[in-house]
Amino acid sequence: MENNATVKKDRVLSLIQPTSVPTLGNYLGALKNWKEMSEDNDCLFGLADLHAITVRQEPAKLRKLSYEMYALLLSIGLDPDKNIIFTQSHVPEHSQLGWILNCYTQFGEASRMTQFKDKSAKHADNVNVGLFAYPTLMAADILLYQADYVPVGIDQKQHLELTRDIAERFNGAYSPTFTVPKPYIGKAGAKVMSLQDPTKKMSKSDPNPKASVSLLDKPEDIMKKFKSAVTDSEAKVRYAEGKDGINNLMSIYSCCTGLSYEEIERDFDGKGYGDFKTAVAESVIEELRPIQDKYSQLINDKAYLEQCAADGAEKARRIARKTLDKVMRKVGFWQIKK
Repeated sequence: MENNATVKKDRVLSLIQPTSVPTLGNYLGALKNWKEMSEDNDCLFGLADLHAITVRQEPAKLRKLSYEMYALLLSIGLDPDKNIIFTQSHVPEHSQLGWILNCYTQFGEASRMTQFKDKSAKHADNVNVGLFAYPTLMAADILLYQADYVPVGIDQKQHLELTRDIAERFNGAYSPTFTVPKPYIGKAGAKVMSLQDPTKKMSKSDPNPKASVSLLDKPEDIMKKFKSAVTDSEAKVRYAEGKDGINNLMSIYSCCTGLSYEEIERDFDGKGYGDFKTAVAESVIEELRPIQDKYSQLINDKAYLEQCAADGAEKARRIARKTLDKVMRKVGFWQIKK
């Protein structure tokens, strides 16, 4: 009989940019599933601060947000003893492999990336080489750790396909070196829309502060935002085409309570939107309460957070170094014994 302790778990890598406090949409769409994902897989979670600087950042703010985001990752229940939780810039192998992979990526491939075109248009005054090479650095992030799977949204799917092409090209040129990663299809996260324009995705960059809920919003602010959420004139809680606002609120409520749409419709039959908005806000407040409590405890424990970050970087570097040494040897670099 096979001993379960010897069964190799799939390795999954997921990074998040530390450029703002995550929204409720980020949490219900992805972060909530990270903890569940970490129970069954060998997981690495990281802060993609190297990727963040393709857009100009205020240095003090980036430092502060990176520290806060690290605390938040622990607050959502990721265990630093069971997972590797690190910051990209603490592992120099990312940049080293990123350069090597630039030389194994064709200009035409990189120029076809739609995210480069979109961001170039959005930041026309700062179309830098880093923005162009973003996908090869992402490939390095993934291939360094021999990740079997990577959870990707629709906007990153093209980048993962390029990563697979680069890995196969390198493996074909030398010999099997990289694991060719696959997209991680886990439990589907909710697609959370703006509270003020439910046809658009919830975004922290929305100029209307009432449109999004931050993971660190105070309960009274969460209640106000949901009470002012855009709905429709039917005043009936039901999931249907053309009811974008109510559909969005039902999706959020379902994620936070575990109730199906049918159960929600039954519970709120004969009740108005005011009652429903209050209930949704209360469910969100309760969903975020343990995260906010843990965050309040951790954010002031600088020594603990720095020790976790240092340990995470060391564990990440152990894996990354092994891959990079192999790559450098195959490419033909002169390596000296350390």
